[in-house]
Amino acid sequence: MPDGVAPVASPGTILVAGASRGIGREFVRQLAAAGWSVHATVRSEADIRPLEADCAGVHRLDIARDESIAALAAAVSGLPFDAVLANAGISGDLSLSSDAITVDEMARVFETNTFGPLLLMSALKPNLLAGRRRLALGMSSLMSSISSNDWGEQHCYRASKTALNATWRSLAEEWEPDGISCVLLRPGFVRTDMTGHRGMAVEVSVAGMVAVIAGLSIADTGRVIGYDGLDVPW
Repeated sequence: MPDGVAPVASPGTILVAGASRGIGREFVRQLAAAGWSVHATVRSEADIRPLEADCAGVHRLDIARDESIAALAAAVSGLPFDAVLANAGISGDLSLSSDAITVDEMARVFETNTFGPLLLMSALKPNLLAGRRRLALGMSSLMSSISSNDWGEQHCYRASKTALNATWRSLAEEWEPDGISCVLLRPGFVRTDMTGHRGMAVEVSVAGMVAVIAGLSIADTGRVIGYDGLDVPW
């Protein structure tokens, strides 16, 4: 390095939960390219190797299982995380009408989209407290917005994301004294398996969210922010 030129500090260390494909996989690629030290989680052993080149560590996690979250917390105990991103999510069966929804289907969607992110973030709170930036990040959706719901349908998915918003708002109030900024991100309608490969390119969505993450501070806690930098209406 030339004399008089200070080294560029790394943005920090981040754990991306749900990174095997789609938005999560692109988050790993772009965050690593931006200088983050990335840890990632996947459900299947077969998904570990494709991520290893971009990651400081790849871990197994089923976010809907308490014992899996506990095992991950034990595996990363003592590691400082500047950010944890709970990206794992499912749509459920979006075709179900209100009279066809079952308790099991509603519970399945909530386990992954609402309960899992809350339990994961709580389990990794010590890692965030050991980090510098202390960002507790989740993935919301415009579908979570009550005021923007002008066509109905997709009841389980909508409800799970609205509940996630409420949960993250509570975390924001509780954890602000600890200096942890609890923020939800909105990816937009992205071309992935979940959307039948319709919508914007995943690279565009993730680039916008990575830019949002780069500028976050404790002043942003409690916000739901889109890939475009705009707040999502409640």
